Amino acid sequence: MKDRSCQANLIAFYDEVSKKLDSGDAVDIIYLDFAKAFDTVPHKRLLSKLRSIGLSEVVCTWIENWLQDRVQRVVVNGTFSTWSKVLSGVPQGSVLGPLLFNLFINDLGEGIMSNVSVFADDTKLCRPVNSIQDVTSLQQDLDQLAIWAAKWQMRFNVDKCKVMHLGCKNMQAPYNLNGTALGKSIMEKDLGVLVDNKLGCSKQCQAAAARANKVLSCIKR
Repeated sequence: MKDRSCQANLIAFYDEVSKKLDSGDAVDIIYLDFAKAFDTVPHKRLLSKLRSIGLSEVVCTWIENWLQDRVQRVVVNGTFSTWSKVLSGVPQGSVLGPLLFNLFINDLGEGIMSNVSVFADDTKLCRPVNSIQDVTSLQQDLDQLAIWAAKWQMRFNVDKCKVMHLGCKNMQAPYNLNGTALGKSIMEKDLGVLVDNKLGCSKQCQAAAARANKVLSCIKR
């Protein structure tokens, strides 16, 4: 969702889900997690994509110079490894890093028929599932995302990718990502907010109250 803050992204997404549930639809949400998303963006493919979307050669060359010739090494028990070139990743903590990542994944949802919501490296796939055909369509969209990830050398952390079934008539259909079955979840932390399969907010309120009580305790001291 373009030009939206974190809160606006959540409100827009779950408002749409609520409308579907209120109309009697069952809904499946698939929460996707990129493995080390910012660290694995391949430089050559990033630059190729920047050129393809129309950035000038001057800008692309500047970004290339900014990314290249970075090196890294590790230390174990005081022993240093040899230096190795960094061929992927956008520098976290930089102003340009998140922007480059967003440009890199900008076409993630192309060709996807289900509702796909992307905010930084948090991605959700969602659609009403009232028939086997709906389930098949959602699985096909999930397969398309897997193809996109393979093409651009990104990887989903399948263990952290979950499906949440909503609606009393939900078929609880299974889904898989690259042949691995996705785990089912009754609660997820979405952009810092706890969301359950009833779209209730009690757990989030409890967590917020607990944090507030800790702050009050510190103030009293």
